Amino acid sequence: MARNPVTWMGVPTFPKAAHEALGNPQLRSNLRRATHAIRDKRAAAVGEVPDWERLRRAGEAIKDETLANLDTYLQKLEAAVTSRGGVVHWARDAAEANAIVLSLVRAAGADEVVKVKSMATAEIGLNEALEEGGVTAIETDLAELIVQLGNDRPSHILVPAIHRNRAEVREIFRDHMPGAPADLSSEPKALAEAARRHLRAKFLSAKVAVSGANFAVADTGSIMVVESEGNGRMCLTLPQTLITVMGIEKLVPTSRDLEVFLQLLPRSSTAERMNPYTSMWTGVTPGDGPQEFHLVLLDNGRTATLADPVGRQALRCIRCSACLNVCPVYERTGGQSYGSVYPGPIGAILTPQLVDDPHDKQAASLPFASSLCGACFEVCPVRIDIPEVLTHLRARAVADKSKASPEALAMSAMATVFADPRKYALAQRAGAAAAKLAPSGTVSRLPFPGSRWTATRDMPMPSSESFRAWWKKNRKDHPDE
Repeated sequence: MARNPVTWMGVPTFPKAAHEALGNPQLRSNLRRATHAIRDKRAAAVGEVPDWERLRRAGEAIKDETLANLDTYLQKLEAAVTSRGGVVHWARDAAEANAIVLSLVRAAGADEVVKVKSMATAEIGLNEALEEGGVTAIETDLAELIVQLGNDRPSHILVPAIHRNRAEVREIFRDHMPGAPADLSSEPKALAEAARRHLRAKFLSAKVAVSGANFAVADTGSIMVVESEGNGRMCLTLPQTLITVMGIEKLVPTSRDLEVFLQLLPRSSTAERMNPYTSMWTGVTPGDGPQEFHLVLLDNGRTATLADPVGRQALRCIRCSACLNVCPVYERTGGQSYGSVYPGPIGAILTPQLVDDPHDKQAASLPFASSLCGACFEVCPVRIDIPEVLTHLRARAVADKSKASPEALAMSAMATVFADPRKYALAQRAGAAAAKLAPSGTVSRLPFPGSRWTATRDMPMPSSESFRAWWKKNRKDHPDE
């Protein structure tokens, strides 16, 4: 299902996937209802904070300072974790990270692991890698469990099963969850109880847990996970071995910096004043919690992204998903159309940079999956200027295209015409003559390669009278104007 490092195998480019999604009215209904509900709740929660803009700017500044000195803070983190009995592993890419985790699970004598919801492990395809190595990964987040049991793909950063309604979830549980009641109803309480009973046995028997990290504190070596269900707390305290896979950008310099992000994140994501469960641990504590702790620091394209002065903004992301909930494109196409672990506006700028492969047509199509309305920047709690990065990546994608492509040839021809006043005047007269062939003012069909345009929009015809012709006719007696 997952491809190294971020995109899914077999998924078409965004335009094709979006066209298919637009034909699914149930999907659009599910997405519209869910995103509008989250959006409205978030607006109310943010409205309670009089200094919200100052918090946003503080979050932006902390993230930028951390990224500017990432090497120093990573070394401090390693030293702090090691001094408290943890072990730090460095992974350049998905293959290295997966191999490290698999070897640790085998060393612990386990053939099953419980997992806290983690974007980083989804990014590297950890579940699939463990399965190939004979280890079963059990997702314990309710939405992730729904996706896993349904052999599905996530559609949202915060709510992976946002594209499913309660009736669909009931059918997934009845068909794929061991021990689910045959008469299971679609009431939320009944669905949650079925999941709770299924997972409780897994929590109590697991030797190894795998987590991601929302934040890591460089000067103390502390790791933090925030969640809403309590499943994370069970994974982080009961097993003997805990393995955390963390993107290297998740650092903050000091514990005091968490004061900012623990206000920004819950209000932007779940529209709560604080997360119901905030778990924080530092290394190993004898007799309390996991007795082995391993931290896998994942690069997987992040240092390459950091080298781009414009694109590096994406590494500020704290995975709140606020940009998805206000995006008109996401609302109508859903997260699966993006073909990536990271959907929506943030995925459209993060995925192409992590993949960094001009031959990956699916990833290269993502920066064009936007109307550039700017709503994503307005809600981003760390002020990522997503429209700016989108246009930057679009320019890069165009530059990577073949010089002999229809688009490149058309742009070259236009540049030649626009650079010469006489050629431009001839083109205007030709356009005015052609306009008489389309009295409606538009052309709905053109032969290839023009059909690439008219397949999704009408081609406007030039005016029957150019501005130059109008000026010459109406202003000939006013040469100074």
